[in-house]
Amino acid sequence: MNKAWWKEAVVYQIYPRSFKDSNGDGIGDLQGIISKLDYLNKLGIDVIWLCPVYQSPNDDNGYDISDYYQIMDEFGTMDDFDQLLAEAHKRGLKVMMDLVVNHTSDEHAWFIASRSSTDNDKRDYYIWKKPKPDGSPPNNWGAAFGGSAWEYDEQTGEYYLHLFSKKQPDLNWENPRVRQDIYEMMKWWLDKGVDGFRMDVINLISKDQNFPDGVVPEGHEYGDGSPFYMNGPRIHEFLQEMNREVLSKYDIITVGEMPGVDTEQARLYTAEHRRELQMVFHFEHVSLGDGQYGKWSPGEWKLTDLKRIFSKWQTELDQEGWNSLYWSNHDQPRAVSRFGNDSEEYREVSAKMLATCLHMLKGTPYIYQGEEIGMTNVRFEQIDDYRDIETLNAYRDLVQGGKLSHEAMMKAIHERSRDNARTPMQWNDQKHAGFTTGTPWIAVNPNYKSINVEQALNDPNSIFYYYQKLIQLRKTYDVIVYGQYRLIMEEDEQIYAYLRQLGNQTLLVITNFSEEQPVFRLPDNVTYSSKQLLISNYNVDEQDEIRQTKLRPYEARVYLLTT
Repeated sequence: MNKAWWKEAVVYQIYPRSFKDSNGDGIGDLQGIISKLDYLNKLGIDVIWLCPVYQSPNDDNGYDISDYYQIMDEFGTMDDFDQLLAEAHKRGLKVMMDLVVNHTSDEHAWFIASRSSTDNDKRDYYIWKKPKPDGSPPNNWGAAFGGSAWEYDEQTGEYYLHLFSKKQPDLNWENPRVRQDIYEMMKWWLDKGVDGFRMDVINLISKDQNFPDGVVPEGHEYGDGSPFYMNGPRIHEFLQEMNREVLSKYDIITVGEMPGVDTEQARLYTAEHRRELQMVFHFEHVSLGDGQYGKWSPGEWKLTDLKRIFSKWQTELDQEGWNSLYWSNHDQPRAVSRFGNDSEEYREVSAKMLATCLHMLKGTPYIYQGEEIGMTNVRFEQIDDYRDIETLNAYRDLVQGGKLSHEAMMKAIHERSRDNARTPMQWNDQKHAGFTTGTPWIAVNPNYKSINVEQALNDPNSIFYYYQKLIQLRKTYDVIVYGQYRLIMEEDEQIYAYLRQLGNQTLLVITNFSEEQPVFRLPDNVTYSSKQLLISNYNVDEQDEIRQTKLRPYEARVYLLTT
């Protein structure tokens, strides 16, 4: 068991545009973040993960970067960034940057040069292909945000690849000059003092150089190219090179966002002896219930499926590799709306239950801004109230394309749109939730009057203080960080219970994912001489018998058992 600070850390994700606006233009900024560092310090987190703050035309809210060495005007200046870094470090907080190097913006200087002529020395910084004889794209791949993954360029008569928006052309990682330029940029930020990188869709950087057609799923127009660009042929070579050239030279935290990754691949990415990354974000649990049109036709999901996914990752990355633990982020709906119960009656108790379930697992926990006060999904009435390119394009393709009704699509958007996570942080019950004195770039969730930071800080039983306690427990007990995981009550559809074991200590975690009152039963083979209640989201009598106990709706308890 190799101990490491990043295994023991808790990460808090900030989506800068929606966190706190300091100058009244309706857009969150770096000075806004600086003004809330004491709040984050109070929560007890260790690392801030900052979504992209680089110069960008904002086609995909900053994930389309036009200059890796500049700060987006709306967010402030490099001086503001330096101040943020210094103020965070002063409080013992680390700052992890978002690294977006699968693609750039089409307004990046590299791409402007690349598209200027076929013989420009930056031409092969991107992936250009000639049309088929009939003028159609080089293959049938679809893009993640709808339409073809290829865009025709009139000027040079060729297509360029974009796995996301057409304003996000994919970089050509086969070109060693591209890789060296990226490594230089990474070193520049690390030398400035940033403490690590969260790497956007990093397992897409190696493409099968034959660029074959993908299978066209039923009801879809385009082929699925993912077998040819997810976890591609040279991905491990590229990441090992990146580690050798950059990452290994600094004491930092690294996590790779990896759609379509399984546990076997994750071990290759994260096993320490392989020298690639420390953790990956997988998508298995957040894809539960996806239907014919993915998240836009969401169905029911079962607790046994969630337990199977979590248990598989816990078990298979137990000896080598490391897990990242999350319910929500800037691309996912709000945790309490998705996996808990956001009704007035059960929102607080189910938010605490979800936090307990996740933070007691083995891995590094990630908290998304607002999760610690139980922020919920938003239900905008009009499609025009949404800002997310993925949501708007999906509405166009599926509703105007006649595949889903307006009502069905709006229901899916209310459940799963990325904008659920992007409504402004709710600081108080004043106008616009104290996020801005101006007009926010996206509307505030109307429930800010009752769900906000000020209210949470004034209530000793709030979700905020529950998170604070979970984080403190993690810093107190090694078993929470390093203990081995074992699932119990495997087939139960309401209770998720598991053990964590380290030395003579056993952690017993009991969570009820339903509004029913099921009975928890401790297996006979779990023995202990003493028990201590570490945390619970209801008042619990310390002397309660735990061999068999009836749980309340969304109840969570964690016991430390000693043999």
